[in-house]
Amino acid sequence: MDGNAVKADLVLILDFGSQYTHLITRRIRSLSIFSLCISGTSKLSDITSHNPRVVILSGGPHSVHTPDSPSFPPGFPEWAEANGVVVLGICYGLQLIVQKLGGEVRVGEKQEYGRMEIEVEKSAALYGSKRVGDRQLVWMSHGDEVARLPDGFEVVARSQQGAVAAVENRVKRFYGLQYHPEVTHSPEGMETLRYFLFEVCGINAGWKMENVMDEEIKVIKGTVGPEDHVICALSGGVDSTVAATLVHKAIGDRLHCIFVDNGLLRYKERERVMETFESDLHLPVTCVDATDQFLGKLKGVVDPETKRKIIGKEFISIFDDFAQELEQKLGKRPSYLVQGTLYPDVIESCPPPGSGRTHSHTIKSHHNVGGLPKDMKLKLIEPLKLLFKDEVRQLGRILNVPEPFLKRHPFPGPGLAVRVLGDVTQGNALDILRQVDEIFIQSIKDAGLYDSIWQAFAVFLPVRSVGVQGDQRTHSHVVALRAVTSQDGMTADWYYFEHKFLDDVSRKICNSVRGVNRVVQDITSKPPSTIEWE
Repeated sequence: MDGNAVKADLVLILDFGSQYTHLITRRIRSLSIFSLCISGTSKLSDITSHNPRVVILSGGPHSVHTPDSPSFPPGFPEWAEANGVVVLGICYGLQLIVQKLGGEVRVGEKQEYGRMEIEVEKSAALYGSKRVGDRQLVWMSHGDEVARLPDGFEVVARSQQGAVAAVENRVKRFYGLQYHPEVTHSPEGMETLRYFLFEVCGINAGWKMENVMDEEIKVIKGTVGPEDHVICALSGGVDSTVAATLVHKAIGDRLHCIFVDNGLLRYKERERVMETFESDLHLPVTCVDATDQFLGKLKGVVDPETKRKIIGKEFISIFDDFAQELEQKLGKRPSYLVQGTLYPDVIESCPPPGSGRTHSHTIKSHHNVGGLPKDMKLKLIEPLKLLFKDEVRQLGRILNVPEPFLKRHPFPGPGLAVRVLGDVTQGNALDILRQVDEIFIQSIKDAGLYDSIWQAFAVFLPVRSVGVQGDQRTHSHVVALRAVTSQDGMTADWYYFEHKFLDDVSRKICNSVRGVNRVVQDITSKPPSTIEWE
């Protein structure tokens, strides 16, 4: 299927701030259907410009009763009905449909949170072959409930407590689910989405990663002029490597890669990465040692957000200098900078994929999203910014990026600056962290666990503890070990190590790393925490 056909079957998600919105996008893409997420408060012209076949209104933490609660733009229901666009509201999205089309939503007498059983009340387009009386477990998360439906709508499922669980208007082609079908806690939710998209909406499954590659190459060629040169910032990770390979495929030798040693890299990272670039990827890479520049700017800085901003600014300064050097060499100054920004980076740094949403909070600034200076001279090319990590790995395989590179655990752009809690220049924190991290990661590899873990790393804590080493009292540093499983980095569960593994690693660290006498493990999921400590 060609790119135009894929775009003709676009499922557009209007995001109203739910922590699960990204899961809707992922679930739909897993069905080989292209989906995009934009702000729920986008202008009608922004929505119509995407020409979607289906629009999904996400959940959100708001109540439709509050004066500043977000809503779709005026004229949206009329436009959808007139153009045959199918609309599905999920949780808050359902309540918006009901309220805006003339129904009534009230504060629920019994709020529903967590797993609940619902029952099909009548034959429904949403549930396909499900019969009246059939039940299923779903994940509820709402305080308001539907009290009266708009004209033409009917209830097709209710919860055990009698609350409206699903509604539909087959004439207008408006549907609503009060629960979250996209989460794994709704075991039959994926089947509901599959049936809705394929059978009710008539969507064709044609979106493939090859479509992404072809489309991005086309965009890059259309953006970069035939004489223009481009800089790519390589970190040695999956994202920047795939981005560089993709851009190189589009413009060839007009791509100039730079690897910056900012003094915040892992143990022997510079040597290992440069060897791989040269031997496996055959990319021409210039290595710049900017350790003193970065650490000088970070001296005394404790706040993690400030660290990210400083690091982002220094990176851009180095890229500008590199561009000047290339200008002298080539006789033409590079105009563009390639970065391996991913969709989760965009989501966490600012509302995805634009900045018009006011009902969501910035979790943290990624140095290649929220940390860029406004006066940056280079224009950005971000070919991966609508992809999740696992999708980037798929794209990398198509581009023949070596498998060891694709399997590398994510490493944050600010490097160890966000894994040393406090001033990174104080004492020998960075050296201690590098040694601890190397022992931890190598132990994971030796145990055959590396590919089963999404991300693993060590953290240097700004505390000391009393210990006994060599029959002497010590007052040394505490380090934490963090390992998680995830699909896309947006949610994560901590990895359960066998006790013997943790015991062995702890002994190795305390016996090998001078200045450490205590090792702890982080057993927190995301949410409520982020993956990185900071």
